[in-house]
Amino acid sequence: MPEHVPVLLERVLALFEPALSVPDAILVDCTLGLGGHAEALLAAHPALVLVGLDRDPTALARSRERLAGYGDRVHLVHAVYDELPSVLSRLGMTTVAGVLMDLGVSSMQLDVADRGFAYARDAPLDMRMDPTAELTAAEVLNTYPPGELVRILRVYGEERFAKRIVDRVVRERAKSPFTSSGRLVELLYEAVPAASRRTGGHPAKRTFQALRIEVNGELDALRAALPAALSALRVGGRIVVESYQSLEDRLVKQAFAELARSRTPEGLPVELPGHGPQLRLLTRGAEQADEQEIEHNPRAASVRLRAAERILEAA
Repeated sequence: MPEHVPVLLERVLALFEPALSVPDAILVDCTLGLGGHAEALLAAHPALVLVGLDRDPTALARSRERLAGYGDRVHLVHAVYDELPSVLSRLGMTTVAGVLMDLGVSSMQLDVADRGFAYARDAPLDMRMDPTAELTAAEVLNTYPPGELVRILRVYGEERFAKRIVDRVVRERAKSPFTSSGRLVELLYEAVPAASRRTGGHPAKRTFQALRIEVNGELDALRAALPAALSALRVGGRIVVESYQSLEDRLVKQAFAELARSRTPEGLPVELPGHGPQLRLLTRGAEQADEQEIEHNPRAASVRLRAAERILEAA
């Protein structure tokens, strides 16, 4: 399996430095994956306690091996990140000094062909981040009503040709159900106009993204996880989120902006007590990887990083 390279690692370390260099610091890595960011943060902060969440049991097992040397400083939990409040409650933790979210599909999931995430290789139409979950991409493609499929491709994949694609899917699935990614990719090459393929990248990219988001409920989980994570931050605590597509980044931007503005009614000459901004934005817009990192790690090309610090207790 190719070497796992954490995206924007040095920037993540720098952003967390002030928040984690304090006694009793707890960091929640909401998307542990193969543990690259987690290992670097534990090494940089010898007193840090890490809570690592991941919905993928294989990723947890790999990270458990990788982080074994840190002993009882590490708590790994099989959970989706929207379960953060219950995880912290079970661990007897109320507030934390840091929250990291590295969203999207992990390197390991992309590199293991039979998981069905990568359209470059023929594989079962699975796309479950948690293999114990029930819904697969094949079930979505074969059983969802046409109108719902069009909505998913348009909203989650931002696919302009959703109707054309779904019309072909419905015709083909009536002949025999879809089971492999190769058959779907072949259909997408036929459905997406050649001119769009020349300028819009691989014709399967947007459809595969849409199916993956639907199968894993990614946007719903993120909508629930962001306020929970922000509420768990203590004053001085920091959150860093790495997004890889515009829908995720938009949710992060909105959640941060909501708490970074004053709640004092306009026109009042002074800030009302407890009504000031709860967050201070640490990034100007969304930060991207530089050309050198993208050359070394092509998966960094689409990253958008946002970070914020809690400056006022949660209301």
